Amino acid sequence: MTSPLLTPYTSGTLRLGNRIVMAPMTRLRADEDGVPLPFAADYYARRAGAGLIVTEGVWPVFAGQSLWRQPGLATEAQVAGWRRVTTAVHAAGGVIFAQLMHGGRHAHPLARIDGGRPTAPSAVPLPGLQHTRAGKRAPAVPRAMTARDIADTVEGYARAARNAVRAGFDGVELHGANSYLIHQFLADGTNLRTDAYGGDVSGRIRFAREAVEAVADAVGPHRTAIRLSPGNPQSGMAEADPGPVYRALATALAPLGLAYAHLSQASDYPALAELRPLLRGTTVIGNVGENRAPTDRAAGEAVLRAGTADLVSYGRAFLSNPDLPRRLAADLPLAAPDTAHLYTHGPEGYTVLTGRPAEDGVRVTVPAA
Repeated sequence: MTSPLLTPYTSGTLRLGNRIVMAPMTRLRADEDGVPLPFAADYYARRAGAGLIVTEGVWPVFAGQSLWRQPGLATEAQVAGWRRVTTAVHAAGGVIFAQLMHGGRHAHPLARIDGGRPTAPSAVPLPGLQHTRAGKRAPAVPRAMTARDIADTVEGYARAARNAVRAGFDGVELHGANSYLIHQFLADGTNLRTDAYGGDVSGRIRFAREAVEAVADAVGPHRTAIRLSPGNPQSGMAEADPGPVYRALATALAPLGLAYAHLSQASDYPALAELRPLLRGTTVIGNVGENRAPTDRAAGEAVLRAGTADLVSYGRAFLSNPDLPRRLAADLPLAAPDTAHLYTHGPEGYTVLTGRPAEDGVRVTVPAA
């Protein structure tokens, strides 16, 4: 019997060969100007057997850069660098969305090209250390965003989305999860505002809603998606009661006709079961491995059979298994990620893999059911 993971999926303008999504994963393989290094094209093209690829987090504006050597989509050189990636992925038969990730408080002046102090909904610093060009540093206290900052950031998302389309991406995913800016507005632990962008539920979802609407207006809702991780405690995030906030946001986004909503079940909150019914008509990607063991074939199939998602995203398994769909189809062994080279800047652990199982494939095709 063919695994449901390997069946094609069609909805709106999405035409996917299977239901396996490569989740976004930070890799820091850009040059010091935020341009993807040339071998990034090979990295993504080798994973074109996924039904859909979502890139690592890409900063939409200079003020949104969170990590040194993280790629951006704000300059012409960055657009050209990503065009090499999308051309390679499309030549290999793949579909690829860019994830737009504004770091908010998740930043440091020494991690950014502009050297600026991070901005966030409120002046609540990130716990722990930050990766910078000078090594690990204590986090900077962010400056609370003004109304002008917020408006500029919303427009920055839209501008970056237009750049992504010019670079050849099939669409963009706004990163509203994992402790980054949109998540910071949604969470009560990082949003202490009392103006129209804080306070009650409608205020806390306003920034997310405006950013999504601006991107949808810029490039079309069929090219616009969002990732959410309700209740995710990563990087010191705190959400006392995620339900009312995310139910309100899902209800607000459902009529827009987005390409998809990428929901990470990263806490005890039942994100997939509770939000899927509210996202009527929207493709749902389920991620069930975050903060848990990596998703395997059985876990992915269980999500699809339960009907709580249309597609399933895999992260860590793709790092050392570029031909993951073929391996899942044939029940072949999977290599463990090369954790020593996750965030280095060269080809080792990225396009040069060691300890691979046999039968590694560069071009991956999975037959239809």
